[in-house]
Amino acid sequence: MKRTLAFAIALAVAATALPALAADAKASPYAARGTCAGYPKVDLRTPAGWCVALLADASAGLRFPRRVLEVAPGRYWLIDMGSWDPGRGRLLEFALQARPATPAATIAFTVLADKLDRPLGLARGPDGKIWIGEAGRISRVGIGAVGAPVKLEPVIDGLAASGAHPLKEIAFGANGRLYFNLGSATDACRDDAGKHPVPCPEIDGPAPRAAVWEATLGPAPTFALQGMRPFARGLRNSVALASVPGPDVLLQGENSIDYGEEAVPPEELNVLRDGVHYGWPYCTGAQTPARGYEGRFDCKQTEAPARLWPAHAAPLQMLAVPAGAASPFAGQLVVAWHGYRAGGHRIVGQALDAKGRPQGALTVWVGGWTAQKGVRPLGAPTGIAVDSAGRLLIVEDRHKTLLMLARETP
Repeated sequence: MKRTLAFAIALAVAATALPALAADAKASPYAARGTCAGYPKVDLRTPAGWCVALLADASAGLRFPRRVLEVAPGRYWLIDMGSWDPGRGRLLEFALQARPATPAATIAFTVLADKLDRPLGLARGPDGKIWIGEAGRISRVGIGAVGAPVKLEPVIDGLAASGAHPLKEIAFGANGRLYFNLGSATDACRDDAGKHPVPCPEIDGPAPRAAVWEATLGPAPTFALQGMRPFARGLRNSVALASVPGPDVLLQGENSIDYGEEAVPPEELNVLRDGVHYGWPYCTGAQTPARGYEGRFDCKQTEAPARLWPAHAAPLQMLAVPAGAASPFAGQLVVAWHGYRAGGHRIVGQALDAKGRPQGALTVWVGGWTAQKGVRPLGAPTGIAVDSAGRLLIVEDRHKTLLMLARETP
């Protein structure tokens, strides 16, 4: 407790030397009802013995938060994309006490870096540094003194950053392998005339989009980039990637083609394998021909999903928590479903077997996230992180909030 409090004080002192975050004067979208782990409690459905706390909102200066990561016990970094305009992103830092003395509506943030270009990916690399995926590049940065500004070191630059899906999610596998998303430029590969070409030019050739790429890093201590190549194709937008430790399996949550209907097409959970095609734009779901490609492509040539998820669930981040972790989420794949339709706006978990494959029924960790005036907005979970205290941190981009799922305490 003393160490945590000392860290919080150090962060507050460091923050005074940096520009303060511009606060939004709008009221919080959530109404506090009691406390959760010492912070204001919000009205969401959780398993028995759990609750959801509101840690921060626009009043603390959040604009468009997308990812969060614990970089040291009680010390966290947060990616705030700012907006969809280039160059508005920031890397922020904050601290959490094990249990605050008095409930506070917000926590304080420090700006570590700004003018980032649509940042999303945030992960710890094999070099111990924190890696960040911007729209056109992937960089890394060491964890310095509390609250000290940082300078990003680009490792991969010049990545395609145009079109509908410019964001770069990142995940690390074994043996110095880095995987990243290179999303499709379009929704369904329609050309200017509204036609669906076969083959789709986005996934053809040596530098495809709608793909997950693999970069190979050299040995310690430099972990220099040695090369990169397409790993798996036919993946519309892989902003949900998770590497399963142990079996070294790479999982992908597919954001499928955007049909107007509520119930189709389903989202997918895919087990990615080297050189395999997963269907986009020709197929959706369980190898079903996509609209415009009926009779023009054999979907049996593609890999079937490991699981189907509700249409428009919009998986925006996945975490594969190691089976041996001292955490209530150990051995699970935890997923943020961002979608605003019936199948979305919740946090779910699913057990992984010894081979890193999903098994059994889904657990809804946070649900009941429907809009209720004066109580809560429609949920928009975008990024998640499990911390060393066994809590689940959640960011919502649309509502500019940082939430936390924690054990209820007397």
